[in-house]
Amino acid sequence: MAAPMFFCVVVTVTIVKLLLIPSYRSTDFEVHRNWLAITHSKPVSQWYYEDTSEWTLDYPPLFAWFEFLLSHVAKYFDPAMLKVTNLNYASFATVLFQRLSVIVSDLLLVYAVYECCQCVQVMGKKNSPQLLSQPMFVLAVLLLWNFGLLIVDHIHFQYNGFLTGLKLLSIARILQRRHLEGAFWFSLLLNFKHIYLYIAPAYFIYLLRAHCFTRSNRDGRVQWTSLSLLNLFGLGVVVLEVFAISFGPFIAMGQLGQVLSRLFPVKRGLVHAYWAPNFWALYNIADKAATAVAVRAKLLSPDDITQATMTGGLVQEYTHNALPTISPLVTVILTLAAMMPALVHLWRRPCTPRDFLRCLVLCAFASFLFGYHVHEKAIILIIIPLSLLAVESRQDGQVFLLLSTCGHLSLFPLLFTQAETPSKVCLMLMFSLFAFMALGSLHGSSKRRPYCLPLLSPVETAYIIGLVLLQLYCSLGHHALGLTTRLPFLPLMLTSVYCALGVMGSWLKFYFTTLTSVQHLKQS
Repeated sequence: MAAPMFFCVVVTVTIVKLLLIPSYRSTDFEVHRNWLAITHSKPVSQWYYEDTSEWTLDYPPLFAWFEFLLSHVAKYFDPAMLKVTNLNYASFATVLFQRLSVIVSDLLLVYAVYECCQCVQVMGKKNSPQLLSQPMFVLAVLLLWNFGLLIVDHIHFQYNGFLTGLKLLSIARILQRRHLEGAFWFSLLLNFKHIYLYIAPAYFIYLLRAHCFTRSNRDGRVQWTSLSLLNLFGLGVVVLEVFAISFGPFIAMGQLGQVLSRLFPVKRGLVHAYWAPNFWALYNIADKAATAVAVRAKLLSPDDITQATMTGGLVQEYTHNALPTISPLVTVILTLAAMMPALVHLWRRPCTPRDFLRCLVLCAFASFLFGYHVHEKAIILIIIPLSLLAVESRQDGQVFLLLSTCGHLSLFPLLFTQAETPSKVCLMLMFSLFAFMALGSLHGSSKRRPYCLPLLSPVETAYIIGLVLLQLYCSLGHHALGLTTRLPFLPLMLTSVYCALGVMGSWLKFYFTTLTSVQHLKQS
């Protein structure tokens, strides 16, 4: 892809980000303002003890230092934002600074996307003059214009673009077989935000297998021979150095336990206040249905039923009524079990970078579907790396279209104010229409069925139409039917459950393709 065209993609998306500056802000805006204040006005020894605000510092140390650096620019905008006691402070200068800090930090994402575009295996119409038939252009738009990143970072407010840049840079280096650099960037990422532990098993298996073991090709079969202690030592040094720099000062102060207690709080419920569209959303609705049946059959007394706090907007622990209550340990076991076939497959195969990328996506899927207290925003961890595969494979393009549509629509409830409705609807439509048109053009659709969306089957097309009808009900129908007071949680619950069906279906289809398809295993 020509540099001017990539530059145009960057400029247009940046303009949109600037236009979103006045948009609605979630509590995450105050979270990060408070972290700016803590790291600027408190000594390092107090960063992970400070609790004036309920939004205490609970990211790894490198992110705390990132906030510290930002605070030294923030003081030139409005020093008042850096006072720990100024809770919920949001002057115009404060809003402007924090919004701009997200946009500027996205420059790392821009660079990482450019690097990933160089790694795309050009296929099909590589010399086509049409932009929608150029894989690198399509990938650039799918990543830089990703709907989830735009609304979560530039409306809701977070720094996922910057973190995604670290992740994509790590992936790009591994696709380029620069293993130590890939390990370095991923170690850096883990020390910025520990949610990326979800995909760490894929990195561990791939780097151990591809970098630390030597291999030979005998009779057309790849055979792994011996472990290279030198390579293992080099890899260990790279990873441990990053962790030592990050956690070293807090270990020296005897605060490692305190830091870890902030990073891994255990007093949380199975699901977030708003259910993520995963297996537990289906489990919860099954529990509600089973409870209703049990009460009617007089197997349960109404007095024994726990009230439905799951949809009340609170983060807390609760018990199920008819089905077994799920503990954190159960979710860990299920998550590891869901990852295991992918990890074993990666270990046993030739272990190419594309194999690694597929395993990474499956690890992200497993942790999203079966993890404990999963945030709905974590769907981005799956969609972003899947974008790289979607432009190279027709089957992966099918999965991407289904997953990105239902996954992105599941984020709609994050922006619940009426003023943001046009923004989220227009951005979602723009991204989805481009994805369907571009991937349809890129992979061709010679056997396309009538009345079906590009690349999708009749069942998948019907499911997408159902998503549109669901959104119409949530936006207009629920209020028109007068159910706002009686059943305020219903739109959220329907969105989570219906989108969960799409996410589960995408996971199963992608898993099946990974374990059975030969074409991906031939790529080196």
